[in-house]
Amino acid sequence: MATSPRRFAWPRLDKFTLMLIGTVLLATILPARGVFVPLVDIIGRISIILLFFLHGANLSTEAVVQALGQWKLHLMVLAATYILFPIIGLALAPLSGRAIDPALYTGLLFLCCLPSTVQSSIAFTSIARGNVPAAICAASASNLFGIVLTPMLTGLLLSSQSAISIDAIWSIVGTILLPFGLGMMLHSRIGGWIKRNKPKLGMVDRSSVLIMVYAAFGKAVIDGLWQSVSAADLAVLVLVCIALLGLVMVTLTGVSRFAHLSHGDETALVFCGSKKSLITGVPMASVLFPAATVGAIVLPLMIFHQIQLIVCAFLARSYEKRALAQETTS
Repeated sequence: MATSPRRFAWPRLDKFTLMLIGTVLLATILPARGVFVPLVDIIGRISIILLFFLHGANLSTEAVVQALGQWKLHLMVLAATYILFPIIGLALAPLSGRAIDPALYTGLLFLCCLPSTVQSSIAFTSIARGNVPAAICAASASNLFGIVLTPMLTGLLLSSQSAISIDAIWSIVGTILLPFGLGMMLHSRIGGWIKRNKPKLGMVDRSSVLIMVYAAFGKAVIDGLWQSVSAADLAVLVLVCIALLGLVMVTLTGVSRFAHLSHGDETALVFCGSKKSLITGVPMASVLFPAATVGAIVLPLMIFHQIQLIVCAFLARSYEKRALAQETTS
């Protein structure tokens, strides 16, 4: 007897998103001032180093080799993440200063340079009855390459705007690349311990992002963020993020049909190729950009993050129903 499709659950704001909103409100009402500013900065920098060290320590050499195995699918995901997104971001340039606030447009360009998510890409591929092993490898490969490609692309796309400096590039080497590489080197010694304590260590990811969001928005609020970014700017930003995600998803769906990908590979491509990582993006922005601008720059990423969760929840259920229908008729 065929299994009936599960009833669709209306997507809701998850706890982490609610905590992000709460952190932005706290930073707006009580930003760090005086002696607390360097203290928050130090805690934030330590959080970034620890975050990427744990990411590296959690990634085995075998996982890297496996992530490079299904090279055709991975090339499609990497092309979507690091070519398609940046092209669309550059195409939005005429809107900067007209429909989109220039600082928010810088944030959109930065968003377009970020790697895919890992956990949610895998989760949605699983719900859609897709190729979960391929999604694991594709998302891992995206993040692995993103450690180097994101700063390079960001520097390339924003060089004309002088948004980042050479010092920022060296800072990301010391704060992100070196801890990540050191973590990979120590995987054989501490990888097992990290795997056993993954639920607890997952709090490091979220706590690090919350600390950096508080620091970034606090500084931005003091510098007049909410005076320069209006409700109309936010409304336009939401619409642009929806259009950006929709265009990428439609393109990837069309490519997968043209390439005659299986249902499983199509879902892995769509979900891994259309997502952007908040966990990676916030700490990278904190290192790459001047402190006073980080709040506005991560705002598009925070909005895109929630939109992608809602849209992917709908889409994953749609793929699931299609897969179950195919199983019933076969």
